[in-house]
Parts: sequence; C-alpha cells; structure tokens
Amino acid sequence: MIKNETAKKTKSPFLKSGLHSFSKKNYILSKWMIDKIVALLGLFLAFPIILIFSVLIILESPGSPFFRQERLGLHGGSFKIIKLRSMKRNAEKNGAQWAVKNDPRTTKIGAFMRKTRIDELPQFINILKGDMSLVGPRPERPVFTKKFQKEIPEFTNRLFVKPGLTGWAQINGGYDITPKEKLELDMYYIHNANLVLDVKILFKTAHIVVTGNGSR
Repeated sequence: MIKNETAKKTKSPFLKSGLHSFSKKNYILSKWMIDKIVALLGLFLAFPIILIFSVLIILESPGSPFFRQERLGLHGGSFKIIKLRSMKRNAEKNGAQWAVKNDPRTTKIGAFMRKTRIDELPQFINILKGDMSLVGPRPERPVFTKKFQKEIPEFTNRLFVKPGLTGWAQINGGYDITPKEKLELDMYYIHNANLVLDVKILFKTAHIVVTGNGSR
C-alpha cells in the first residue's frame, strides 16, 4: 500500500478552493448520494450490455470476461477495480506495461469497448462499494504510481480524493498525456471540485463516449 503522507499533512485542497466547511460537507454528502443513485441506476441499465459483451469477449478470447486489478484509492488505500477484459489473456506475462493507443495486446472486441468506454461499466460496482466516485482522478496502479512518484514527487497528491469513473484529465487530455500533465489536470479538479464541475465533466464524458475521442 502506498500511503499518501503528503496528503495527510497538507490542509484539505477544498479549503484552498474557497469552499467553507459547511459547503464542503454539503458537497461531499450530495456527491455521495449522487454516486450511489447514479451507480445503482447505471448498473441496472448497463447489465444487458455487460452480459452481451461478456459473451463476445469469451467467444474471441476464452477465459473470464472480467478483469480485476489492484488500484490506489483515497489516501493510498488499495482496492480491486473491475472492468470487462479488453486484452488477450496473459497480456502482462512480461510484466506490467502501460496501455497505449492501438495496443497489440488488445482484442478486436476490446478495442471497440475501449473506444466506447464499455469496458468501464462494471466499475459502477466499485462506486456502490465506496471504492470510487463518478468523478475524480482515474485510479492508478501501485507499480506505476511508484514510478511516477520518483519522477514527480507530487504525483500522490491525486490521492486527496476518491478516484473516479471519469475525471477532468480524461475530458481535457484523454489518454495521450504525460503523467505530469495528468497531475496538473487532476489537481485543478481537486482544488475546484463542486457539483457544477462534476456535472460538466459527466456531460463531456458522454460526448467523448459517443465520438470515441480520447480512447486507447
């Protein structure tokens, strides 16, 4: 487990953004309620899609259609993220590798799921469990977090808040950005988090899903 000691010792970024204690509590409570309601509804609506693509995954690449992997959450706590498997089995037999655009390890159905973000739908379960939120920095793997932290000591500041299904970095930079650029975008969100910004991110994410921009 990677502990975000910097985050624990530093004052809440919400205070820096001008949110008073009362407003902060209201925002956190409202965000929690929206997360649960939307995730429950989303999982119900997405179930047939998840079922169909689970069958398609198995037909192309035998094995479990689901993919569980360790990610870092709030303050560096770890959890298992759930996704529909978009890569071939044993895709990391040579060790952890950063996914890239047109990754040769990706299956044909996996490429489509990544483009449309269908592979992320099972993460509604993570939101219901409290591991994630609808909006926040995307959860990173411990191995990559350690690597990026050596290059950018402030990288773990992304752990100030719960990771999200989508985030400010995803709608403004997609996947083709550097870890430093991702950090800057994530910190902008953390310092300016509010319900209006969350709704804006969700709507822009929906547009990206329809157009397929920012996929890898």
